[in-house]
Amino acid sequence: MQPLDFLQIALYFGLLLVCTPLLGGFMANVFQGERTWLTPVAKPIENVIYKISGVNDREEMSWKEYAASLLVFNALGFLAVFGLMLAQGALPLNPQSIGGTSAYLAFNTAVSFMTNTNWQAYSGEAALSYLTQMLGLSVQNFVSAATGVTVLLALARGIARRQSSSSSSELPSKTVGNFWVDLTRITLYVLLPLSIILAIVLVSQGVVQSFGAYITATTLEGHSQIIPLGPAASQIAIKQLGTNGGGFFGVNSAHPFENPTPFSNFLQVFAILLIPAALTYTYGKIVGSVRQGWVIFGAMLAVLLVVLGIALWSETSYNPVLQASSPLEGKEQRFGTANSILWGMTTTVASNGSVNAMHDSFSPLAGGMAMVNIMLGEVIFGGVGAGLYGMLMFIIITVFIAGLMVGRTPEYLGKKIEAFEVQMAMITILAPSAVILIGTMIAVLIPQGLSSLNNQAAHGFSEILYAFTSAAGNNGSAFAGLTVDTPFYNIALGIGMLVGRFGVILPALAIAGSLVSKKYTPPSLGTFPTDKPLFAVLLIAVILIVGALTFFPALSLGPIVEHLLMNAGKTF
Repeated sequence: MQPLDFLQIALYFGLLLVCTPLLGGFMANVFQGERTWLTPVAKPIENVIYKISGVNDREEMSWKEYAASLLVFNALGFLAVFGLMLAQGALPLNPQSIGGTSAYLAFNTAVSFMTNTNWQAYSGEAALSYLTQMLGLSVQNFVSAATGVTVLLALARGIARRQSSSSSSELPSKTVGNFWVDLTRITLYVLLPLSIILAIVLVSQGVVQSFGAYITATTLEGHSQIIPLGPAASQIAIKQLGTNGGGFFGVNSAHPFENPTPFSNFLQVFAILLIPAALTYTYGKIVGSVRQGWVIFGAMLAVLLVVLGIALWSETSYNPVLQASSPLEGKEQRFGTANSILWGMTTTVASNGSVNAMHDSFSPLAGGMAMVNIMLGEVIFGGVGAGLYGMLMFIIITVFIAGLMVGRTPEYLGKKIEAFEVQMAMITILAPSAVILIGTMIAVLIPQGLSSLNNQAAHGFSEILYAFTSAAGNNGSAFAGLTVDTPFYNIALGIGMLVGRFGVILPALAIAGSLVSKKYTPPSLGTFPTDKPLFAVLLIAVILIVGALTFFPALSLGPIVEHLLMNAGKTF
């Protein structure tokens, strides 16, 4: 690594640290209905939206009503994308006359973008019309990201709303907010303004934004080459800010029309973590303790720095098979090794899934670290909203363990953590894990799973394991050596995405409903403090132990054995 690489990484995390309280404080004001500098412009639009849709912004919902609204809204989004993909051949804004997709691919893609996974079993410029990209995928990029934040807000309110234990005659609160209000505010005040700004900057860097037909150019050798165009910048901005990750073009952010310059590369990889990091501060403000947010931020950052360090060390070490250090195979020459690894680790901790290099070409340990990031539940910053409510599930488990250690009833911010909360938290951890392990097992046992492999032995196993890990973790990145546009993988991975998304959301909302009705208990001498570095260390230990116990055997068959074979100079 060069000194400039270290400087860029330091600048990256320094800016993230500075922007976290700035954006986080702004979002806290938005979600709590307080006035912000955007209020004069956005509030009239917000009121019009409520009037047209018939939403009473002063009426709140129970957790079941909140969950039902969320499920109905997401189901409508699925149907819209599914229909667009099947019918795009007969619809406008299709200058290349691209026909409708298969029902299998339409199902997989509609589920993918509804669940904020953005897994792509197709090449965007060859399979989708401009209308499908904009009206289908770009819209889902906004609302799927907003959906993740709504769940976090409901859970934060369940924790924060306090009922004094002395007022036994007063009924505890039963509501966790209004889904439609939360969805509107995160989209209108945060996602749209940031996306507009980023899209304009990306266009200035050379990212394409056009409705024109593809161009046929003559190469220096005299051959014809089709140059794809399209409204890419507007989709790329929200794909990064919303931790979506689905590329407009087939090779995603390695494509020069999506990511043309080092500056656009830095902006895009920074945008991936901007909102997830800031939400930790927002959470602290909502629950009335900014220190809580900083402890969570610190735990996330510590894990990210460790996995980034391991991946950089592995990728820059001497490779006996390739007989080189820092090999550039599978990486963009414009960005180099350090930028590829920084992006790879960032995109996999953040459930983003976009890539500026091929993870299939990473060294075994670097590719393994990308897989581990997702296997840990993508709670290290994670998706917009989703990462933090996933982390809160681990916090509940950690608080429960800490309570058992000191012999007291577990408490978190004045709310007792009892059997129901622990059971729901365990479901959120076990459901995606089961998808990963059972899905991989089935795929390696049947011809339909093995026939898609381009590599054999340990690396081929890693490709399958990564695919189900990415689906269950709602990440969307891939070891690109696996052909997944088949009926088996389209259906199996689609089911995995659904379980990985709603198998976490519904238990999290149930916990919000349980906690909001509990009375507040003031801290005492026996209360385990959750705003200290010691709690962050315990939290990290629980996350790593759960991940290690669950996935170490599978990792041993893939990236670990491949690393050992590589050091012995062997390949497949």
